[in-house]
Amino acid sequence: VRGPREGFTENLRVNTALIRRKIKDPNFWIESKKIGSRTKTNVAIAYINGIANDEIVKEVNLRMDRIMIDGILESGNIEELIQDTPYTPFPTVFNTERPDVVAAALLEGRIAIIVDGTPFVLIVPALFIQFFQSPEDYYVRTLIGSLVRLLRFLSFTITLLAPALFIAITTFHQTMLPPALLISLAAQREGVPFPAFVEALIMEITFEILREAGVRMPRAIGSAMSIVGAFVIGTAAVEAGIISAMMVIIVSITAISSFVSPSYDMAIATRILRFAFMALAASFGLYGITIGLIALILHLCSLRSFGIPYMSPVAPFNVSDQKDTFIVFPLWSLLTRPHLISQKN
Repeated sequence: VRGPREGFTENLRVNTALIRRKIKDPNFWIESKKIGSRTKTNVAIAYINGIANDEIVKEVNLRMDRIMIDGILESGNIEELIQDTPYTPFPTVFNTERPDVVAAALLEGRIAIIVDGTPFVLIVPALFIQFFQSPEDYYVRTLIGSLVRLLRFLSFTITLLAPALFIAITTFHQTMLPPALLISLAAQREGVPFPAFVEALIMEITFEILREAGVRMPRAIGSAMSIVGAFVIGTAAVEAGIISAMMVIIVSITAISSFVSPSYDMAIATRILRFAFMALAASFGLYGITIGLIALILHLCSLRSFGIPYMSPVAPFNVSDQKDTFIVFPLWSLLTRPHLISQKN
């Protein structure tokens, strides 16, 4: 992965210095606050005066001043207290450990919230499309960056819908499959006692357990345990006749696709929604998936991040902002900032 190898630390002053090292502008302002009646945690709000939207800066300060709590131990505490919609799986506040990502966000007119004691810096407002953008998209040639970003959107779709589509087609819409494939799937499922939905549920939950175990295990054996555990359990389940081989393939592709996302928060949201789509597919087939997608799009369009529509620049659609949405235009053509975030170009 091309780009700087430096990262934030747990010290607030080191973190502000790392950003200041990249943005040597007298209009780069840092406002300090102490939050937490007991911990008195130092929190800094950073933005570039003259680029950041004054209304968003006021809103951030207002929400920060409203926080009444004993202690702030990590930026995640701040995120939960200032986010627009608490009851959504989708993140409306972005977080990163990279100074170059924060610097790029500040240059776009966004605002950074730096909390003492954690290397994770919050960035607001955060849009849906932002969670598919990665800093290396801008450090490589345009064609490569665009192809990789399109691959992320494809992986997001696979992660969200692959098990649900397989359940719907094999349960309700078998005529959509070619006869040879249908016969092969029927032969695989001949001795399997469970319906496709229960199969998928068993495999998905097993993989989630392995993933969490791998995170908690020591690094030297964590990845090996996840890979070997998944392989051994998958093979044993097929040989025991509990799971069909095709379901193991589908769940494996889904799991691998979930790792493509550059944002852990968005990957978590997709993992949660995947189970809902599986239940809809098992109940209503492709009609259930369609209803779920309509409900998902309506929900995404209803979200806001500090007053900015979460799905912009797709909804509301803005032509000039499409140059950095699904594909990356050449750097010399990125002359305007995101329209709804900052109009000061």
